[in-house]
Amino acid sequence: MDNTFLPLIFRMRYINRWSLMFNTEQEDLMQHTAECAFLVHFLATIGNRCFEKQYDADKLAVCALFHDAPEVLTGDLPTPVKYYNDEMKTIYKQIEKNAADKLKNHLPQELRADYAAYLHASELTPGEKKLLKCADKLCAYIKCIYELNAGNKEFQHAYAAIGKEIGAIQSDELQYFLVHCLPAFSLTLDDLQGTLYYPLNSRSCALKKS
Repeated sequence: MDNTFLPLIFRMRYINRWSLMFNTEQEDLMQHTAECAFLVHFLATIGNRCFEKQYDADKLAVCALFHDAPEVLTGDLPTPVKYYNDEMKTIYKQIEKNAADKLKNHLPQELRADYAAYLHASELTPGEKKLLKCADKLCAYIKCIYELNAGNKEFQHAYAAIGKEIGAIQSDELQYFLVHCLPAFSLTLDDLQGTLYYPLNSRSCALKKS
């Protein structure tokens, strides 16, 4: 059928992430992609305002909404399995591509070219793809922070491993976010409402490379 694309997309709410681990709060795929869209838009705006980049923040946000959409057909394969070795990574990338192609065929013919670009991120530059990867990693890192703050030690290893991966990424936008924005994710609601935490002003942009 060529009119079932959106009903399939809406089923992302039924796909749970972190399925091999105990979660104090379950995270579904639709929630993850929405959070990723917020984050990549924010990172792109940081890049444009503070580092003289020329990202299309809106395009990146839409790509983030669809970046895991093929999982409505494949399910969410746990990370230890997906990245077990190079052969497994190659196989899974092909599975994802095939699933994206199949998902595209659930669109009306006249809309397929528009959404194929989002499903495959084919219109993103290498720099934009890197920024989307940063947002995806941050989503996972923030999830770990929430779980650890709730007393769930199950996420200690994931927190350390993802933190190491984030630390190895060379990105001005990511470093800005880690310094000025990430600490606030550990605050309580009362603190968030009563504290102007790391205000975004001109001095914040002093991190810009000379």
